[in-house]
This record gives sequence, C-alpha cells and structure tokens, in this order.
Amino acid sequence: MTPVFTAKDIAVRVAELGARISLAYQGRRLLIVGVQKGAFIFLADLVRHITVPARVDFVRLASYGVSDCPGEVVFREDMELPCKGEHVLVVEDIVDTGHSMARLLSVLRLREAASVALCALIDKTERREVQVTVDFPGFKLAKGFLVGYGLDFAEEYRCLPSIYEL
Repeated sequence: MTPVFTAKDIAVRVAELGARISLAYQGRRLLIVGVQKGAFIFLADLVRHITVPARVDFVRLASYGVSDCPGEVVFREDMELPCKGEHVLVVEDIVDTGHSMARLLSVLRLREAASVALCALIDKTERREVQVTVDFPGFKLAKGFLVGYGLDFAEEYRCLPSIYEL
C-alpha cells in the first residue's frame, strides 16, 4: 500500500491544527470530546499541541441502519463531564456522510454548550448526505476508503502510522 498521507505529513498537520485551535480558543478553557474508537490516536497527538487549558472526555456513537445505509445515531457511551457553558471541541477521525457528527453536534448544543466546534482529521465529501461544517479540518478529500492512524476496516489497520487507501 502506498500512503495517502505519511506519518510526517500527519505530524506536521496535527501540529498546525493544535496551533490554530490554541489561537482560536486563547483565553478560554476547552472541553475536548474525542469520538471513539477512530479518533483516539489523532486526539492523543493533537492535545499535546494545544496550549490552552483543556479537559478531555470521550463519546462512542453507533449508527443502526440497513447495510451501508445510515440509520439512527445512538450514544453507545456518553460523556462523563457536563458540557453546559463549556467551549466544546469535538475531535473525530473522519467525517463522511455527516450523520453521526450532525447528531452529536446537535446534542451538545441542546446540552447548552457555550460553543461547539468540530475538528476532523479527514473531511471527506464523496458520501456527504448531511451538511456538517468541519471547523478545523486536517485533510480534505473528495473520496477514498482510508485506513491507518486510527482509521480501521473491521477493526484492522488502526495502528498503522500513515494513512492508506484500501
């Protein structure tokens, strides 16, 4: 497999994102919410480049639909920290159809977060069905099935240091 993004490409971009996020939230405290499982490697690297005070929590979502068709998005595991009045940054591995992120961002707003923003390692538009704004995109792609650096196929390939197309 040939990498779409090398480990070096990713490291440079993650550092840039951390600097942008730090500047955007200067003087404020962040509640960073990682979406399990795919975002865990990206989140771990990203938070080390964020210089504003931050707390970290996690959420795990599942979409129950038929085959490849997205269905209802449900929380398999919810956050432990309250988000009311907090500046929340959701960290996701890839935004594809947009259904999961639209649901999560909506729930966080209903829970009265002071602000809600989305950082995604990959902003992929090929299958986008729901309009979702990725405020801090790592890489933008039109299409491709990607694995590595947290992205998986049937729980395989997550630990690869680069991102590859299957």
